[in-house]
Amino acid sequence: MITDTNRLHIAIQKSGRLSDRSRELLEHAGLRIQTGKNRLSARVENFAADLMFVRDDDIPTFVADGICELGIVGLNVLEEFTLGQDAALEVLAELGFGRCALKIAAPEQFDYQGLKSLDGARIATTYPNLTKRYLQQNGINASVVKMSGAVELAPRLKIAQFVCDLVSTGDTLAANGLRPVETVLESEAVLVRTTKPVSGDKTVLLDALLKRIQGVLATKESKYIMLNAPENALARITEILPGVEAPTIIPLAGNPGHFAVHAVCQESVFWETLETLKGAGASGILVVPIEKMMI
Repeated sequence: MITDTNRLHIAIQKSGRLSDRSRELLEHAGLRIQTGKNRLSARVENFAADLMFVRDDDIPTFVADGICELGIVGLNVLEEFTLGQDAALEVLAELGFGRCALKIAAPEQFDYQGLKSLDGARIATTYPNLTKRYLQQNGINASVVKMSGAVELAPRLKIAQFVCDLVSTGDTLAANGLRPVETVLESEAVLVRTTKPVSGDKTVLLDALLKRIQGVLATKESKYIMLNAPENALARITEILPGVEAPTIIPLAGNPGHFAVHAVCQESVFWETLETLKGAGASGILVVPIEKMMI
Protein backbone atom coordinates (compact mmCIF):
# COMPACT_ATOMS: atom_id res chain seq x y z
CA MET A 1 0.00 0.00 0.00
CA ILE A 2 1.56 3.32 -1.12
CA THR A 3 0.69 6.31 1.10
CA ASP A 4 0.95 10.04 0.44
CA THR A 5 3.50 11.33 2.94
CA ASN A 6 1.96 14.82 2.86
CA ARG A 7 -1.40 13.62 4.21
CA LEU A 8 -2.58 12.24 7.53
CA HIS A 9 -3.61 8.60 7.65
CA ILE A 10 -6.35 7.27 9.89
CA ALA A 11 -6.84 3.53 10.44
CA ILE A 12 -10.39 2.33 11.04
CA GLN A 13 -12.10 -1.03 10.98
CA LYS A 14 -12.86 -2.23 7.44
CA SER A 15 -16.10 -3.90 8.50
CA GLY A 16 -17.71 -4.77 11.79
CA ARG A 17 -19.32 -3.10 14.76
CA LEU A 18 -16.98 -0.07 14.84
CA SER A 19 -16.74 0.66 11.13
CA ASP A 20 -19.85 2.79 10.54
CA ARG A 21 -19.60 4.64 13.86
CA SER A 22 -15.95 5.51 13.18
CA ARG A 23 -16.89 7.02 9.83
CA GLU A 24 -19.76 8.92 11.44
CA LEU A 25 -17.42 10.43 14.03
CA LEU A 26 -15.03 11.66 11.35
CA GLU A 27 -17.88 12.98 9.21
CA HIS A 28 -19.26 14.89 12.20
CA ALA A 29 -15.78 16.41 12.50
CA GLY A 30 -16.35 17.85 9.03
CA LEU A 31 -14.49 15.31 6.89
CA ARG A 32 -16.09 14.57 3.51
CA ILE A 33 -15.07 10.97 2.92
CA GLN A 34 -15.23 9.58 -0.58
CA THR A 35 -17.41 6.51 -0.98
CA GLY A 36 -15.86 3.09 -1.40
CA LYS A 37 -15.84 1.53 2.07
CA ASN A 38 -14.92 -1.86 0.60
CA ARG A 39 -11.64 -0.55 -0.80
CA LEU A 40 -8.44 -0.47 1.23
CA SER A 41 -8.54 3.31 1.58
CA ALA A 42 -10.67 6.40 1.00
CA ARG A 43 -9.61 9.98 0.37
CA VAL A 44 -10.98 12.89 2.36
CA GLU A 45 -12.06 15.59 -0.10
CA ASN A 46 -11.81 18.66 2.12
CA PHE A 47 -8.93 17.80 4.46
CA ALA A 48 -5.43 16.43 3.82
CA ALA A 49 -6.19 12.99 5.21
CA ASP A 50 -6.84 9.45 3.99
CA LEU A 51 -8.70 6.62 5.70
CA MET A 52 -7.18 3.15 5.78
CA PHE A 53 -9.69 0.28 6.08
CA VAL A 54 -8.03 -2.63 7.86
CA ARG A 55 -8.82 -5.53 10.19
CA ASP A 56 -9.45 -4.34 13.73
CA ASP A 57 -6.52 -6.31 15.16
CA ASP A 58 -4.18 -4.70 12.61
CA ILE A 59 -5.06 -1.13 13.61
CA PRO A 60 -2.67 -0.98 16.62
CA THR A 61 0.17 -2.20 14.39
CA PHE A 62 -0.52 0.45 11.74
CA VAL A 63 -0.51 3.20 14.39
CA ALA A 64 2.41 1.89 16.45
CA ASP A 65 4.55 1.57 13.30
CA GLY A 66 3.70 5.13 12.27
CA ILE A 67 2.00 4.07 9.03
CA CYS A 68 -1.11 5.82 10.33
CA GLU A 69 -0.97 8.79 12.67
CA LEU A 70 -4.41 8.02 14.14
CA GLY A 71 -6.61 4.99 14.61
CA ILE A 72 -10.00 4.07 16.05
CA VAL A 73 -10.02 0.67 17.70
CA GLY A 74 -11.72 -1.26 20.48
CA LEU A 75 -9.98 -1.05 23.85
CA ASN A 76 -10.08 -4.85 24.02
CA VAL A 77 -8.06 -5.15 20.80
CA LEU A 78 -5.66 -2.42 21.87
CA GLU A 79 -4.92 -3.92 25.29
CA GLU A 80 -4.50 -7.41 23.86
CA PHE A 81 -1.93 -5.95 21.42
CA THR A 82 -0.01 -3.74 23.87
CA LEU A 83 0.05 -6.07 26.88
CA GLY A 84 3.64 -6.91 27.72
CA GLN A 85 5.21 -4.66 25.10
CA ASP A 86 6.19 -1.01 24.78
CA ALA A 87 4.08 -0.05 21.75
CA ALA A 88 4.60 3.39 20.21
CA LEU A 89 1.04 4.62 20.59
CA GLU A 90 -1.19 6.36 23.13
CA VAL A 91 -4.92 6.62 23.86
CA LEU A 92 -6.29 10.12 23.29
CA ALA A 93 -9.98 9.65 24.04
CA GLU A 94 -12.73 7.21 24.84
CA LEU A 95 -15.35 7.56 22.11
CA GLY A 96 -18.49 6.30 23.80
CA PHE A 97 -19.55 3.74 21.18
CA GLY A 98 -18.81 0.07 20.55
CA ARG A 99 -19.32 -0.71 24.23
CA CYS A 100 -18.97 -4.37 25.15
CA ALA A 101 -17.22 -6.52 27.71
CA LEU A 102 -14.73 -9.36 27.65
CA LYS A 103 -16.28 -12.03 29.86
CA ILE A 104 -15.57 -15.53 31.01
CA ALA A 105 -18.57 -17.76 30.34
CA ALA A 106 -19.55 -21.16 31.68
CA PRO A 107 -22.03 -23.76 30.41
CA GLU A 108 -25.51 -22.95 31.73
CA GLN A 109 -25.79 -26.26 33.57
CA PHE A 110 -22.38 -25.86 35.27
CA ASP A 111 -22.55 -25.15 39.01
CA TYR A 112 -20.23 -22.14 39.02
CA GLN A 113 -18.89 -21.36 42.50
CA GLY A 114 -16.86 -18.25 41.79
CA LEU A 115 -13.27 -17.86 40.63
CA LYS A 116 -12.21 -21.03 42.40
CA SER A 117 -14.19 -22.96 39.77
CA LEU A 118 -11.63 -21.84 37.16
CA ASP A 119 -8.68 -23.39 38.99
CA GLY A 120 -7.14 -26.16 36.90
CA ALA A 121 -9.62 -25.59 34.06
CA ARG A 122 -9.06 -24.88 30.37
CA ILE A 123 -10.37 -21.58 28.99
CA ALA A 124 -10.73 -21.00 25.25
CA THR A 125 -10.34 -17.43 23.97
CA THR A 126 -9.18 -15.17 21.15
CA TYR A 127 -7.76 -12.86 23.84
CA PRO A 128 -5.04 -14.98 25.49
CA ASN A 129 -3.01 -12.06 26.88
CA LEU A 130 -5.96 -10.39 28.61
CA THR A 131 -7.26 -13.71 29.89
CA LYS A 132 -3.88 -14.70 31.34
CA ARG A 133 -3.49 -11.31 32.99
CA TYR A 134 -6.91 -11.62 34.62
CA LEU A 135 -6.15 -15.10 35.89
CA GLN A 136 -2.76 -14.02 37.28
CA GLN A 137 -4.29 -10.98 38.99
CA ASN A 138 -6.76 -13.25 40.73
CA GLY A 139 -4.31 -16.01 41.60
CA ILE A 140 -6.00 -18.60 39.38
CA ASN A 141 -3.99 -21.46 37.87
CA ALA A 142 -5.77 -22.29 34.61
CA SER A 143 -4.75 -23.17 31.05
CA VAL A 144 -5.56 -20.70 28.28
CA VAL A 145 -6.36 -22.20 24.87
CA LYS A 146 -5.97 -19.72 22.02
CA MET A 147 -8.58 -19.92 19.27
CA SER A 148 -9.07 -17.76 16.16
CA GLY A 149 -12.86 -17.99 16.18
CA ALA A 150 -15.94 -20.02 17.10
CA VAL A 151 -14.88 -19.82 20.74
CA GLU A 152 -18.42 -20.59 21.93
CA LEU A 153 -18.13 -24.12 20.52
CA ALA A 154 -15.15 -25.03 22.72
CA PRO A 155 -17.10 -26.51 25.67
CA ARG A 156 -19.37 -28.51 23.34
CA LEU A 157 -16.34 -29.89 21.47
CA LYS A 158 -14.56 -30.66 24.78
CA ILE A 159 -11.70 -28.29 23.86
CA ALA A 160 -12.18 -26.29 27.08
CA GLN A 161 -14.54 -26.10 30.03
CA PHE A 162 -14.94 -22.29 29.82
CA VAL A 163 -14.63 -19.52 27.23
CA CYS A 164 -13.48 -15.91 27.45
CA ASP A 165 -15.11 -13.88 24.71
CA LEU A 166 -16.45 -10.47 23.81
CA VAL A 167 -20.07 -9.91 24.87
CA SER A 168 -22.43 -7.18 23.69
CA THR A 169 -25.97 -8.51 24.19
CA GLY A 170 -25.14 -12.03 25.36
CA ASP A 171 -27.33 -13.58 22.66
CA THR A 172 -24.48 -15.55 21.08
CA LEU A 173 -23.50 -17.05 24.42
CA ALA A 174 -27.09 -17.98 25.22
CA ALA A 175 -27.55 -19.55 21.79
CA ASN A 176 -24.63 -21.83 22.59
CA GLY A 177 -25.77 -22.75 26.08
CA LEU A 178 -23.33 -20.43 27.90
CA ARG A 179 -23.72 -17.72 30.51
CA PRO A 180 -21.24 -15.00 31.57
CA VAL A 181 -19.77 -15.46 35.05
CA GLU A 182 -16.80 -13.06 35.25
CA THR A 183 -15.92 -9.73 33.60
CA VAL A 184 -12.33 -9.46 32.40
CA LEU A 185 -12.48 -6.04 30.70
CA GLU A 186 -15.06 -3.33 29.96
CA SER A 187 -14.38 -2.04 26.46
CA GLU A 188 -15.40 0.69 24.02
CA ALA A 189 -13.92 2.38 20.95
CA VAL A 190 -10.90 4.59 21.64
CA LEU A 191 -8.96 7.09 19.57
CA VAL A 192 -5.23 6.34 19.46
CA ARG A 193 -2.27 8.14 17.94
CA THR A 194 1.28 7.16 17.18
CA THR A 195 4.04 8.39 19.48
CA LYS A 196 6.57 8.21 16.66
CA PRO A 197 7.80 11.58 15.32
CA VAL A 198 5.39 13.36 12.97
CA SER A 199 6.63 15.95 10.46
CA GLY A 200 5.93 19.62 11.10
CA ASP A 201 3.25 20.01 8.42
CA LYS A 202 1.48 16.88 9.56
CA THR A 203 1.59 18.06 13.17
CA VAL A 204 -0.46 21.11 12.19
CA LEU A 205 -3.00 18.88 10.42
CA LEU A 206 -3.07 16.45 13.33
CA ASP A 207 -3.69 19.18 15.90
CA ALA A 208 -6.48 20.69 13.78
CA LEU A 209 -8.24 17.35 13.36
CA LEU A 210 -7.92 16.45 17.04
CA LYS A 211 -9.53 19.78 18.02
CA ARG A 212 -12.44 18.98 15.73
CA ILE A 213 -12.85 15.49 17.18
CA GLN A 214 -12.66 16.87 20.73
CA GLY A 215 -15.40 19.32 19.77
CA VAL A 216 -17.59 16.51 18.46
CA LEU A 217 -17.09 14.48 21.64
CA ALA A 218 -17.82 17.53 23.80
CA THR A 219 -21.20 18.07 22.12
CA LYS A 220 -22.43 14.49 22.54
CA GLU A 221 -24.03 15.09 25.93
CA SER A 222 -23.78 18.89 26.03
CA LYS A 223 -26.87 21.05 25.74
CA TYR A 224 -27.36 24.81 25.58
CA ILE A 225 -29.84 26.08 28.17
CA MET A 226 -31.54 29.46 28.12
CA LEU A 227 -33.87 30.65 30.87
CA ASN A 228 -35.09 33.73 32.70
CA ALA A 229 -34.87 34.21 36.46
CA PRO A 230 -35.13 36.84 39.20
CA GLU A 231 -31.90 38.01 40.80
CA ASN A 232 -32.60 36.27 44.12
CA ALA A 233 -32.81 32.89 42.34
CA LEU A 234 -29.57 33.12 40.34
CA ALA A 235 -27.29 31.48 42.90
CA ARG A 236 -29.57 28.46 43.37
CA ILE A 237 -30.17 28.07 39.61
CA THR A 238 -26.42 28.13 38.92
CA GLU A 239 -25.96 25.30 41.43
CA ILE A 240 -28.66 23.20 39.73
CA LEU A 241 -27.42 23.55 36.14
CA PRO A 242 -25.54 20.30 35.38
CA GLY A 243 -21.88 20.54 34.45
CA VAL A 244 -21.82 24.35 34.25
CA GLU A 245 -18.72 26.33 35.27
CA ALA A 246 -19.84 29.94 34.67
CA PRO A 247 -23.16 30.75 32.96
CA THR A 248 -23.66 33.99 31.05
CA ILE A 249 -26.07 36.26 32.94
CA ILE A 250 -27.65 39.19 31.05
CA PRO A 251 -30.03 41.83 32.49
CA LEU A 252 -33.48 41.70 30.88
CA ALA A 253 -34.36 45.02 29.24
CA GLY A 254 -37.46 46.61 30.73
CA ASN A 255 -37.63 44.14 33.60
CA PRO A 256 -35.41 45.32 36.47
CA GLY A 257 -34.13 42.62 38.80
CA HIS A 258 -34.63 39.87 36.21
CA PHE A 259 -31.97 38.22 34.10
CA ALA A 260 -31.48 35.89 31.15
CA VAL A 261 -29.21 32.94 31.94
CA HIS A 262 -27.38 31.14 29.12
CA ALA A 263 -25.25 28.09 29.85
CA VAL A 264 -23.57 25.11 28.20
CA CYS A 265 -24.42 22.05 30.26
CA GLN A 266 -21.82 19.34 29.87
CA GLU A 267 -23.95 16.63 31.44
CA SER A 268 -27.32 15.15 30.52
CA VAL A 269 -30.30 17.42 31.11
CA PHE A 270 -33.34 15.45 32.29
CA TRP A 271 -36.95 16.51 32.79
CA GLU A 272 -36.33 16.31 36.53
CA THR A 273 -33.60 18.93 36.10
CA LEU A 274 -36.01 21.28 34.33
CA GLU A 275 -38.63 20.78 37.03
CA THR A 276 -36.06 21.58 39.72
CA LEU A 277 -35.01 24.73 37.84
CA LYS A 278 -38.65 25.75 37.55
CA GLY A 279 -39.13 25.22 41.27
CA ALA A 280 -36.09 27.41 41.98
CA GLY A 281 -37.64 30.35 40.12
CA ALA A 282 -36.61 29.84 36.49
CA SER A 283 -39.08 30.55 33.66
CA GLY A 284 -39.05 30.31 29.88
CA ILE A 285 -36.58 27.38 30.01
CA LEU A 286 -35.27 26.32 26.61
CA VAL A 287 -32.88 23.41 25.99
CA VAL A 288 -31.30 23.04 22.55
CA PRO A 289 -28.68 20.62 21.15
CA ILE A 290 -25.22 21.87 20.24
CA GLU A 291 -24.18 20.98 16.72
CA LYS A 292 -20.55 22.12 16.89
CA MET A 293 -18.25 23.34 19.66
CA MET A 294 -14.56 24.24 19.48
CA ILE A 295 -12.73 23.45 22.71
